[in-house]
Amino acid sequence: MLCADVGFWTRIARFVPAEGFIEIRHGARPRVAQAVVERGRVRATWRPLSRKVRLSGYGERLRQVAPRSEEQPRNLLANFRYGDLSPSDFPVLAWKRAAVAAITRRPARLAYNDPCGSRRLRMALQPYLWRSSTVRCEVDQIIIVNGSQQGLDLCARLLLNSDDRFVMEDPGYLMARHVFSATRAAAVPIPVDVKGLDTARVAKIEARLAYVTPSHQFPLGGVMPIARRHQLLAWARKFDACVIEDDYDSEYRYDTKPVPPLHALAGSEDVIYLGTVSKTLSPTLRIGYLVVPSELQPLFAAAKQIMDRHTPLIEQEALATMLETGAYDRHVKRVRRRNGECRQILLDALRRRFGDRIQIDGAAAGLHVVVWFRDLPQTSEAALIEAARVKGVGIYSVAPLFNHRHPGRRHQPDVIGLVMGYAALEARQIERGCQLLAQAVDQLRSRRLS
Repeated sequence: MLCADVGFWTRIARFVPAEGFIEIRHGARPRVAQAVVERGRVRATWRPLSRKVRLSGYGERLRQVAPRSEEQPRNLLANFRYGDLSPSDFPVLAWKRAAVAAITRRPARLAYNDPCGSRRLRMALQPYLWRSSTVRCEVDQIIIVNGSQQGLDLCARLLLNSDDRFVMEDPGYLMARHVFSATRAAAVPIPVDVKGLDTARVAKIEARLAYVTPSHQFPLGGVMPIARRHQLLAWARKFDACVIEDDYDSEYRYDTKPVPPLHALAGSEDVIYLGTVSKTLSPTLRIGYLVVPSELQPLFAAAKQIMDRHTPLIEQEALATMLETGAYDRHVKRVRRRNGECRQILLDALRRRFGDRIQIDGAAAGLHVVVWFRDLPQTSEAALIEAARVKGVGIYSVAPLFNHRHPGRRHQPDVIGLVMGYAALEARQIERGCQLLAQAVDQLRSRRLS
């Protein structure tokens, strides 16, 4: 090994005489420096030493709360994982035309862009937000972010201190809870019911912010009525708190009429509105947007610039083109119709296979339902998930979405609950998946009775 090293360094001696690797003396052959030889001997017997890397306080907190990435099972016949979309739904031709136009449009110079995002995209989003959600805002209040998760991260960094508290729906969106908890702020979980967040329980709680999904509560699907919305806004004014309204899938409503968002009721200075195209185009694009109060806009812009300068511009320009030409609206109408059909197929298949042994929540909107198995105890959930996986069906528990760490949390129901997404599946996969799930349930029941 060392001889080979010597030969190597001798061959390159003519190129690196001054780097200290080769010793050159008049009248003698070049040779490898003694320090390099010693290091070669050390490396021959070197073994990695395990040591704990010293993390910041933020890093330690993140180690405690961050979810661990789990490898998703492959080759499933039907995967009911929430958040996945069907590749066939992506508007390939429209997006390709818009992206090519963005690439070939020669700018005056290549430079960092506005941290708030492409002004052209923000000008296209402004009327879209009004006609789709009745959100009225100025163009400068819109901040383009890398998906809703970065929007939540910006809110956490700018609005929460380590001794603050924040209100969360229970059960609720796990990634929001993680990003807020990483600041060392304390979660105050508030139970939800068929009308969303129980705002009566919030009235006397002093907290810095509240994170809510009022148009379609995640995951149980409740729609917050007007009275509760006004009650929540009154609470925010009383305690000088901020309300973050995550309107994550407002484009998908089937059996319910839209209710004005909190942002429209409160005025643009009292609520931070969060949206994304992850549920309409693709989560891989990482395009979302915040509508922030005017007084906070410079601060959010500065934080975004420090974080990553700005969101990639070509994708922003492509989306702007689709909004301007109406291609985006046409696409949303098409996928809403298809997903509405998939939703009905899933509901029919579940009712046909399980009848009144299940309860289905959240079916009026969105891209998932929550299914409760009335006669299967929660303690059997892991066994059911594994039995379904063996049959080629991916199913996912609602249990992690409950706040288990808070001593005063709402107790999770004692029966099995599954979050079942359907947007990525074809009709035959939904039917087959429900059939195989029913077989797994029957096997589980048989084992419990034997």
